Amino acid sequence: LLLRAGICTFYTNTFLNWRPPRVSHKVTHRQSARLGSGIKLPCPVEGDPPPLIMWTKDGRNIHSGWVRFRFLRMGLKIKEVEADDAGTYICKATNGFGSVNINYTLIVIGKSEICLFIDYTICVCPVRPRFSEPTKMRKRVIARPVGSSVRLKCAASGTPPPDIEWLKDDLPLSDHEVGEGRQKKWTLSLRNLSPEQSGRYTCRVSNRAGEINATYKLEVIERTNSKPILTGTHPVNTTVDYGGTTSLQCKVRSDVKPVIQWLKRVESNEESRYNSTIEVGDHRFMVLPTGEVWSRPDGSYLNKLLISRAKEEDAGMYICLGANTMGYSFRSAFLTVLPDSKVPITTVFSATPTSLPWPVVIGIPAGIVFIFGTVLLWFCQSRKHCPPPTSTHPTKDCITSRNYEEYLSQQQLLLSQAALPPKLYPKIYTDIHTHTHSHVEGKVHQHQHIHFQC
Repeated sequence: LLLRAGICTFYTNTFLNWRPPRVSHKVTHRQSARLGSGIKLPCPVEGDPPPLIMWTKDGRNIHSGWVRFRFLRMGLKIKEVEADDAGTYICKATNGFGSVNINYTLIVIGKSEICLFIDYTICVCPVRPRFSEPTKMRKRVIARPVGSSVRLKCAASGTPPPDIEWLKDDLPLSDHEVGEGRQKKWTLSLRNLSPEQSGRYTCRVSNRAGEINATYKLEVIERTNSKPILTGTHPVNTTVDYGGTTSLQCKVRSDVKPVIQWLKRVESNEESRYNSTIEVGDHRFMVLPTGEVWSRPDGSYLNKLLISRAKEEDAGMYICLGANTMGYSFRSAFLTVLPDSKVPITTVFSATPTSLPWPVVIGIPAGIVFIFGTVLLWFCQSRKHCPPPTSTHPTKDCITSRNYEEYLSQQQLLLSQAALPPKLYPKIYTDIHTHTHSHVEGKVHQHQHIHFQC
């Protein structure tokens, strides 16, 4: 009984000493480290039984595969800090009675940067401004006709967020100079331009880390009443694969919105294929459907002719015609459609010399061979049974001893045995020659020669 009581007391005291993990002392949740240096994130927790420690970064478990990270008894050490090491780290301690977390925010700064703490959790390092959309700022010299519009862009970024100021001819831009336009954060829009708005426009972007600027030269051109002018090199000669898609462009500069029309020349042998054509000079043209005419910021107008699933009849000369009340201008281009590489496969069947079924076609040559063999065999057997010539026997040849009518009856019997159509029976032609020889002794011999031919 005393032994049992002692064991119960031991386990009861041990169970009463077990407790969930807890943080043993206060930690700084905001940590910073310079590039290339090392840092230790402590995890001072205690509990009974000893808790199991697990580290995560931005929700991902840190494991032994992270070569620059080393697990300590009560913390995590990071060697040669990199920029990607910045983030949120959590130390989670767990045993059978509970768990506790310690969160850290790690800021990585450059070797020569000064970190500015905005509040207790965020550290911001100044970054010099830079233009975030440089491709939209390539054209710095701009010409616009009177009454048109223009947009000048200077989108930029930096840390802290930079401020922007617009200048005209190195002086702050006034509301009067903006006119009917508007000044957004990163874009200056000028509308209904007048000649007085020509000049140099500069955007100045700055923050605590530095300043950048960009200058545009704007020239507002007074309008003159003139016919449209096709600008650039479009439309240009184009080649397209059979079944492919291409387009022809037409740029027209005009004081007022022009009418842009596409025409295709109709060859003399194709006029009957089209319902309506127009005559221009010595040629006839077909009027093609025209899509939308787009107004461009430079004061010109653009239209595209789309050709999809190109065929051979799409090849030829195309004309872009731009017209307004003062006249018209046009320019031509040729479209070439390459031949179809997929040549259709035509099956050629050899002509059959006869429409007879194949058993008959095979039986005819076989029957002829059979008849010829029978005749040859009969001839050899007749020669074999001929008696040798003697003075007592007639001197006629043995083959003449057979009656000709008897021979013909045998041939008819042989032909009847061959199961061939009557119209295909071969014919046997015979030729009988009789020769008479006179000898000195006064003897006369006659010979008959029979020739057979199928």
